[in-house]
Amino acid sequence: MIRKISRGLGISIRKFTGKGKNLKKEIGALYLAYKRKDIPIYTKIIIMAVVGYALSPIDLIPDFIPVIGFLDDLIILPLGIALAVRLIPKNVMDECRIDAEKQYNKIKKKSYFFASVIILIWILLIAYIILKIKNWIS
Repeated sequence: MIRKISRGLGISIRKFTGKGKNLKKEIGALYLAYKRKDIPIYTKIIIMAVVGYALSPIDLIPDFIPVIGFLDDLIILPLGIALAVRLIPKNVMDECRIDAEKQYNKIKKKSYFFASVIILIWILLIAYIILKIKNWIS
């Protein structure tokens, strides 16, 4: 009996963490859906509430409260996303997910480029400092 419960809990946790990884992409897709003209205003209001809550640094229940503080992020946010997704037609949501994925990949490529530039600047700065110290000591 206990093994069944622990096995079922393990499967549920794996499913949940797998879904958790997609939350960022879902939020991006919801934002793109919000910008569309074919989405009704009441759906847009719910989308903005969900996206705003996801991006807001202020939680309904503060995170410093043990266990309960993280429950709002684990329960409220996924429920809000699920509600918003159900209000959007499937074909529209699929298009928004594809667009969000494309934009995410573009941002990721730009991030690598800018990270490389920053690393290069740091290397040049460190080399300059080392040369100045070396000249100062000599």
